[in-house]
Amino acid sequence: MSRWLAPAPDSAAADDIRRGKSPWADSVHLLWSLWIFITPLFDHGVHGYTRAWLSFTLGSYPLFLLLFVKMQLAPQRRAYLYAWAMAVLCFVLLPWYPSGLSYFVYACVMLNHCRLRMRVHLMQLVLLNVLLLALAWRVGYPVVILVIMPVSILVISVIMLVEHIYKEKDTALRLSQDEIRRLAVLAERERIGRDLHDLLGHTLSLVTLKSELARKLALADPPRAQREMEEVERVSRHALAEVRAAVTGMRRSDLAAELVSARLMLEASNIAFDTDASATCDLQPDVEASLALVLREAVTNIHRHARATEARVAFSRNMERFQMHISDNGRGGLAAHGNGISGMRERVRALGGTLTIDSPARRGTALDVAIPLQRSPKSVERDAPVASMALSGPGDVA
Repeated sequence: MSRWLAPAPDSAAADDIRRGKSPWADSVHLLWSLWIFITPLFDHGVHGYTRAWLSFTLGSYPLFLLLFVKMQLAPQRRAYLYAWAMAVLCFVLLPWYPSGLSYFVYACVMLNHCRLRMRVHLMQLVLLNVLLLALAWRVGYPVVILVIMPVSILVISVIMLVEHIYKEKDTALRLSQDEIRRLAVLAERERIGRDLHDLLGHTLSLVTLKSELARKLALADPPRAQREMEEVERVSRHALAEVRAAVTGMRRSDLAAELVSARLMLEASNIAFDTDASATCDLQPDVEASLALVLREAVTNIHRHARATEARVAFSRNMERFQMHISDNGRGGLAAHGNGISGMRERVRALGGTLTIDSPARRGTALDVAIPLQRSPKSVERDAPVASMALSGPGDVA
């Protein structure tokens, strides 16, 4: 049984699983099948709540549910067969069971979930409606039904088709974003590999040669061997300093990169993001790195906790200070010392700046960061150890 209900790799259920949704998320559409039980209210005569209606319902509705489930689990290139089976179920019951028109509506709408070319999809939709009109006219259904059904199905099908097109575009966008991130990581790894090779390749070769020479001279000429080993020590210390400097540069972030990352994160969560980065130029590297980590923490909080639909980052500067304003229209009520706020305050304080928060409940959150652009040498020297700790790495950011 479990094997029979397993979704095909290219089925609608498998696609939902890949998106992180429940494979039965589309079952909510079954709520429309309540019309099967409501239709007899409009006819108190032959086609009302009769024993015949109950018999047809008990016999056809389970079959309809089975076809609906199989359509979700079947390969999308073959799912249209189950849509046609729903339509045939309606055609067979049409003379005695008006509630079966709901099966026909499902058949037409579910064609939108099948992987068909536009021309084939429209041809099948037209053919189904022509068959319904011919059979309903022959059976003697009211003219109003013959008008309402095709129009309603056309409107619903167009809406579903547009949603399906946007769903496919959203999938393509997410795939392209994932590919961009993967290529960025790959390029960064290659750059780090090249930098380390350039830094250490020649140095390690030199250390190896001098170590071999010192080993050979250890007994024959000890003073010279000692000088060679001192040279090895000097070269090794120099290489270690270069590696530390390179790693420090790798750890640093800049505001432009963080803004790009913030846009990808927020827009993937359906949060509109707006920014103006024109004022971020000519900042000192240590200042920009700390502000980038503050921005990362704030954007992460918006993504995880704010429940916002819009977010904005704005920058301004004058001769004395640089300001960064981060706001959203979420639920607000941000705790003054929660959600990484303490870490952001420490980073800003290390730069001699201030961080203010305005977060009224249900009215969004606004963070203002103000950093002095000109600090005295004493304050710079005093803040240097703190800034070094604050810049220990992006792992500190929640």
